[in-house]
Amino acid sequence: MSEAPDTTPHGDALLHPPLDRGIGWRALLRPRLLITAALIVLVDQATKAMVGASLPLYESVTIVPGLLDFTHVRNTGAAFGLLNSADLPMKWAIMVGLALVAIVAIGAYGATLRPDEKIARAGLALVLGGAIGNLIDRARLGYVLDFVDVYSGNWHFWAFNVADAAITIGAILVIFDLLGLRRHAPHTV
Repeated sequence: MSEAPDTTPHGDALLHPPLDRGIGWRALLRPRLLITAALIVLVDQATKAMVGASLPLYESVTIVPGLLDFTHVRNTGAAFGLLNSADLPMKWAIMVGLALVAIVAIGAYGATLRPDEKIARAGLALVLGGAIGNLIDRARLGYVLDFVDVYSGNWHFWAFNVADAAITIGAILVIFDLLGLRRHAPHTV
């Protein structure tokens, strides 16, 4: 009977273990990630174009009475209307710059993901598509067109759009992956 080979790390292998993280920036060029992000951008831009063309600014159309309206609003600030009423010099440029930084950060994080981290990768595709969709609005219009108005009585949630929904769902998936799945992943020494 032959003995099994010794697979215990020795010497430099203990000091410099192989990286088992992502496959680098090539990971961002995965067709599924790009197709998902592109679909989010297309649906986002199409819905915004329809609302912009058919619904005057600040006008509403009821979709589900007492719960959901489509209301044409402009968001010159950040997510959830933050900084919307702030009068900052170069606000447009600041918001575009922040969006570009976010897209680069998404890419950098995505490059670290392993191929088997499918939930996080799907989440990043949604976030990337949403970020690009809103960036297109900011660069082209100077604001983001929001229209989904969820409410109950006099309480209204912040108006949002398809890109915002994709960003939120994607962020939840990434957080779920970070907190839920990796806790149970085997640890290597």
